[in-house]
Amino acid sequence: MTALAPGITLEQARRAVAALLRARGIETPELDARIIVGHAVQLAHTALLAAAQRPLSQDEARHLSALAERRLAGEPVSRIIGQREFWSLPLLVSPDVLVPRPETETVVELALALTDQRDARLRIADLGTGSGAILLALLSELNEAFGVGTDISPKALETAQANARNLGLGARAVFLACDYGSALGPPFDLVVSNPPYIATRDIAALDAEVRAHDPRGALDGGEDGLNAYRAIAADAGRLIGRGHLVVEIGAGQAREVEAIFAAKGLAVSARRHDLSGETRALALRQA
Repeated sequence: MTALAPGITLEQARRAVAALLRARGIETPELDARIIVGHAVQLAHTALLAAAQRPLSQDEARHLSALAERRLAGEPVSRIIGQREFWSLPLLVSPDVLVPRPETETVVELALALTDQRDARLRIADLGTGSGAILLALLSELNEAFGVGTDISPKALETAQANARNLGLGARAVFLACDYGSALGPPFDLVVSNPPYIATRDIAALDAEVRAHDPRGALDGGEDGLNAYRAIAADAGRLIGRGHLVVEIGAGQAREVEAIFAAKGLAVSARRHDLSGETRALALRQA
């Protein structure tokens, strides 16, 4: 990393990092380099452009070199900077939570489409909340709603609580350690979840940035990838009453997930597809 010597300009540093990432085959070298350099010198995109000719200090050069090495080793940018945008909200991401994915926004979209009154005092539960991404996105849109996020990981709940506090939503969100909805009392107007849905045998074939850096518990859905849906279905009728349940599903899982919920008296009321045309979110109600 000798190219990142103190005294080079921020623009030169950005170009040097981008060249290193490009040579390693990183898909988005320019974008990643801009984010990493901005994080190293604590400047947002606009400020980084304005300071393009400012020289890199010795401490900044050392810090930037360390960050670039992490990216070259395959660590995702969101893990390196500890933040990911979801639903236009900046979210902290710790090693204990799944990095929110763009396809998970289909859950938010479908849940909002089922909500007739945006100013209603809705009760929302997010099962397996992780970073709190889905719950906090919904609370940002539903100004009178109140939410509960559950997770079996206390450290994940700490991250979700920090995100709620940072977004000014802490007064309308509480977080509870339990297995999906097992400790919740009914009824909720809306229950949402992005549970683990990767079959155990398929985890080894996942992209290295996911396999090596997302917590396994947030990925592993058991032998057939459907264990979490069975657990959620067991409590779903009790939790939603006359309300809605919206879950994210993996590619090709729609029929099997529908059958699991149908066995518990819930029927699909709506679907949402991702950009590739795959069914990505299912809405369910009491049949």
